[in-house]
Amino acid sequence: MANLNIVSALNQALDQELARDPRVMILGEDVGREGGVFRVTDGLQKKYGEERVVDTPLAESAIVGTALGLAVGGMLPVAEIQFEGFLALAMDQLCNQVARYRWRSRGRYGPALVVRVPWGGGIHAPEHHSDSPEAWFVHVPGLVVVMPATPYDAKGLLLAALRSGEPVLFCEPKRIYRALKDEVPEGDYTVPIGKARVARTGKDLTIVAWGAMLREALKAAEELAAENLGAEVIDLRTLSPMDSDAIVRSVRKTGRLVVVHEAPRTMGLAAEIAARVGEEALTSLLAPVERVTGFDAVMPLGKLEDRYLPDYRRVLAAARRTLAA
Repeated sequence: MANLNIVSALNQALDQELARDPRVMILGEDVGREGGVFRVTDGLQKKYGEERVVDTPLAESAIVGTALGLAVGGMLPVAEIQFEGFLALAMDQLCNQVARYRWRSRGRYGPALVVRVPWGGGIHAPEHHSDSPEAWFVHVPGLVVVMPATPYDAKGLLLAALRSGEPVLFCEPKRIYRALKDEVPEGDYTVPIGKARVARTGKDLTIVAWGAMLREALKAAEELAAENLGAEVIDLRTLSPMDSDAIVRSVRKTGRLVVVHEAPRTMGLAAEIAARVGEEALTSLLAPVERVTGFDAVMPLGKLEDRYLPDYRRVLAAARRTLAA
């Protein structure tokens, strides 16, 4: 079993599916010769050829639109958008076409495709390169939204996405692309889409996080453990469909909830999670739900980026507030 980072785990998944399924192909800006802006597709064009790993023009709407046409035609395309901010240029194709195609065709066509996108902040990139707009896409019926937080899950979820038969937006937290390693099986396996993971068990409060924020949640849980307080940490993994049962089950046990995400606070997924807990586990809550999020402002550049992003200290402060209530 290899010890891989997220980049290597994703590359391995793509390599294995290209070899296994002749319908699989990759398209996007610089995915071939350069191996992608973060080198996730490194070496794949040389191995599988220019017809299966295709360098495209800088046109996100064309990339996703072409992927839809390929999917309807029987191929299994993996489209890469270089940064999440550029998805705005493909909103018509992704939300009005890809997500609706099965409904529009009354089930005749179900476009199976994956759109891979580096996601979130933490690398001091320019504007439009560090946002977390997952709430936009979770609001779109017909679109599956996935965000792994570990190399093991990155490979397993990508393989599951490619075999799901559904259009999947695969969000890759760029801050942790190479920041952590994990044991990843070299063989074939999948991680179920739509199922959260209990990353750490506890009895005193529940912390829900996903993507790069899982690391901050786990670090806060470690600090609380030193004070003999047990935080149960839930890694959501799939944002749509959301595993509400896992969250509610944990909150019924602990009675307290902290939700962490780096997207802006207003109308973020933390609000939806709080609403679902209020609907299904209100009488179990011993304190108000705490949200630890980004601010309702544009992601700042460079020096101020770390002030914007939630860290374990902010998670810890929210946990202590709910424990004291």
